[in-house]
Amino acid sequence: MAVQEIGGWGFVVGLLLGPGIVAALLWSPFLLASRIRALFRALPPARSTAVSYVVVTVGLSIPYLFGTIAALVVTEGQTGGAMANALLNVLIPVSSLYVLGLPILAIRGLPRIGSDWDPNGYDTTTWVLLIVGAAWYSALFAVPLFLIAVVLALPM
Repeated sequence: MAVQEIGGWGFVVGLLLGPGIVAALLWSPFLLASRIRALFRALPPARSTAVSYVVVTVGLSIPYLFGTIAALVVTEGQTGGAMANALLNVLIPVSSLYVLGLPILAIRGLPRIGSDWDPNGYDTTTWVLLIVGAAWYSALFAVPLFLIAVVLALPM
């Protein structure tokens, strides 16, 4: 009995962390940029590039994951079109917030709270790198979920 319970909890933890871990692996080429490494090095919890990177990339997957679960639970028993719309109602605001908000938070917010992380002075290259990085991270979740929404919206 205890083994089954542990296995069940392990499955739940894997389900919650799995998408974020996959996203972390697929987003990792951005770590080649010294500016991005400096950003993660400046972040809590450990002021360590690796630890902060994993915490942030896995943490940013949670709104997509919980939003998708909520959309499917709310539309349970309804048509595929309703489910597709519910998924899009999650994807659009979360992705927009990430692409627009995360670069602003990193460049404007962090220095104001004492975390001056960019040795290059937050120039245009930093902005472009963060916007492209946020768009890529969002696409890792949005594209597969959008394709699922398209399939759900097809007439049966």
